[in-house]
Amino acid sequence: MNDLLRIKLSLLPESPGVYRYYDAEGTIIYVGKAKNLRRRVNSYFNREHESLRTTRLVANIVDLQYTVVNTEEEALDLENNLIKEFKPHYNVLLKDDKSYPWIAVTRELYPRVFITREKVNRGADFYGPYPKTEVAHTLVDTLRKLFPLRTCRHAVSRETIEAQKHRLCLQYHIKNCEGCCRGLVSPEQYADYITQVKRVLSGDSKQVADYLTEQMMAAAAELRFEDAEVLKRKVNLIERLRSKSVIVSPAIHNLDVYGLYDSDNDVYVNYMHVRSGTVVQSLTLQYKRQRDDREHSLEEVLALAISEIRQEFSDTYRDDRVREVVVNIIPDTEIEGLQFVIPQRGDKRKLLDIALKNAIQQHTDHLKMMEKLNPEQRATRTLTTMQRDLHLTELPRHIECFDNSNIQGADAVASCVVFRNAKPAKKDYRHFIIKTVDGVDDYASMREVITRRYSRLLQEGSPLPQLLVVDGGKGQITAALEALQEVGIEIAVVGLAKRMDEVYFPGDSLPYNLDKNSETIRVLQHLRDESHRFAITFHRKRRSGSQINSELDNIKGVGAKTATLLLKHFRSVKRLKEASLDDIVALIGTARGNVVYNALHVKPES
Repeated sequence: MNDLLRIKLSLLPESPGVYRYYDAEGTIIYVGKAKNLRRRVNSYFNREHESLRTTRLVANIVDLQYTVVNTEEEALDLENNLIKEFKPHYNVLLKDDKSYPWIAVTRELYPRVFITREKVNRGADFYGPYPKTEVAHTLVDTLRKLFPLRTCRHAVSRETIEAQKHRLCLQYHIKNCEGCCRGLVSPEQYADYITQVKRVLSGDSKQVADYLTEQMMAAAAELRFEDAEVLKRKVNLIERLRSKSVIVSPAIHNLDVYGLYDSDNDVYVNYMHVRSGTVVQSLTLQYKRQRDDREHSLEEVLALAISEIRQEFSDTYRDDRVREVVVNIIPDTEIEGLQFVIPQRGDKRKLLDIALKNAIQQHTDHLKMMEKLNPEQRATRTLTTMQRDLHLTELPRHIECFDNSNIQGADAVASCVVFRNAKPAKKDYRHFIIKTVDGVDDYASMREVITRRYSRLLQEGSPLPQLLVVDGGKGQITAALEALQEVGIEIAVVGLAKRMDEVYFPGDSLPYNLDKNSETIRVLQHLRDESHRFAITFHRKRRSGSQINSELDNIKGVGAKTATLLLKHFRSVKRLKEASLDDIVALIGTARGNVVYNALHVKPES
């Protein structure tokens, strides 16, 4: 395994999708689908395989690419399409060109609805493909329960009906068919059934449910309660019916989809080509763009991407004659015969969402790969973002955050956590016991702790932080600035309020709301949470220690060992008080025994 492949394996998302393995010549040798791309793809490389074919496959893998989708069913469909398109050497399951099932609706006087694996466009409309045969069979069975569809294979026409060529079968007698072969149901009425069937197969089951509901209400109004009950069961059935699981409607033919995603410095464009209702090509391009570069707009970048793609896949455009292009931004170009559209809903919108999802995923993978190759890059990017958002004069490579903790002024403590390069430096964390403040006074406690902290750093000659963060608002910032002025140093100070994560700057009466998804707010939240956790842990430890002190700790001349020995023997102070002087003396000696006995039995002054 080469280094690039190893990095790609570590960056795979835990999403449904389709993966493609390439050999040294750049040829696709295997296409597979996965419910979880990370788990499935890594399983090829972290174990030994019993199959010799799989072992040879892994040995020939030099590179991999993948496409993320929304569901596992969509991954199955896309896998099927790619296998038929590229015919990879190691995909043996579909070597016989066996396809996933489709549901066909014929174009006859009385159309039939059935499952087929041979998709021939003449004489029928096809819906699918369905990744599982069980799904297709369940759907067809449900449709036959909803509507009296004929199941025979007779070629029914007006001539055969007039000649009474066909006999009524069992399906008619058990009321599953209305006698199409004898013309007992009109072609117009049967066509209405087929219209509803096509709506269900297209995923528009709501209109069918509304149609059946109207018929049910009409039957109930006419006091035909048995018919109304049958229609009610059909309404309940169709509401439980799940729509088809396909990557895109087969009605969409020869369509290009471009999803453009703009990050800080890069622009990512994902391209997908749809042929006969299936996605057969997918590619993501990356363009470098400086932050302040306005020479090339997003519309121009997309136009450049479309030009490159058309050159790359020139055979596609010559054979398929693409006429419509789905985009999320109208490009700054005009191409004869091409129409650019931005869909708002429907199958084309779903395709555009998938393209955008892949473009964003490519951006995420690129950042993670850069971080793997250069661990300092992410820290520098984060610190640069913080410097810009917090208006700092230098990168905040060294940050310190303070927090106080007490219960009604008792056992008051404070914490100082230290971040270096936007990551916790736990060996530099410090605890403080508040010494000069009585009662509850967070501002005074903050002044004491900051004064002690930076006076100590100055004495030791240790470097000072570039940023000081306090847990609180204007009051805590004022206390911190007074302490820094007393020590005689200048450090940038910001406050992060607990409520709404608002950022306070010195001298500003109103807080500033940063983007909740920005790296700056995430680092500040991490600082605040760490300082709070560290302070609370120390406070609980001190409070717990003070609560377990016994009366023995206040007896002069009795140390920890003697107290432990007495409590271990007598089990509690109460039992020790009930013990005789002789029992105590026998355990710890005459001198200490008398001291303990007299201290525990001294009578309070009246």
